[in-house]
Amino acid sequence: MDFDGFYRDTSRRLLRYAYGLTGDAAEAQDLVQETYARAWQRWRRLAGYDDPEAWLRLVVNRLSADRWRRLGVRRARAAAEPPAPAVDPPSEDVVLLVRAMRELPDKHRRALALHYLLDRSIAEIAEETGGSQNTVKSWLSRGRAALAAALASEERDENAEGAHRVR
Repeated sequence: MDFDGFYRDTSRRLLRYAYGLTGDAAEAQDLVQETYARAWQRWRRLAGYDDPEAWLRLVVNRLSADRWRRLGVRRARAAAEPPAPAVDPPSEDVVLLVRAMRELPDKHRRALALHYLLDRSIAEIAEETGGSQNTVKSWLSRGRAALAAALASEERDENAEGAHRVR
């Protein structure tokens, strides 16, 4: 039998087996993929075995055991670490800014984030985005104008809500 035929005949069973061992479909697929990669490298020798599928299951067993061992080590390390300090929720201003940024076109939002949050120069932004420096300046200018308009609109909406509650 050739490797392709062997794969077609055994891959579904091996995937079910790996899923049974791991309980995770993505992890099972990774284990099976790694197992067949190893089988492909050893196919000439493996093809002569009485039960080459048993060899596949053995490899899946070992890879699965390695996975559980790694998870145990990670859990032990995580348990030994002190808990991360609590993070304050974002301020109302940050929430409003993020909401307004979502309304901007992607290019404007990206240019503003690169420039103001990551302190990138106009030249660096142009290089990263593939635009010219004049284009980046335009994105920043239009982005700031649209952001100011969105924030002003948000403020007007809040003031209107406050006025309705007062009445």
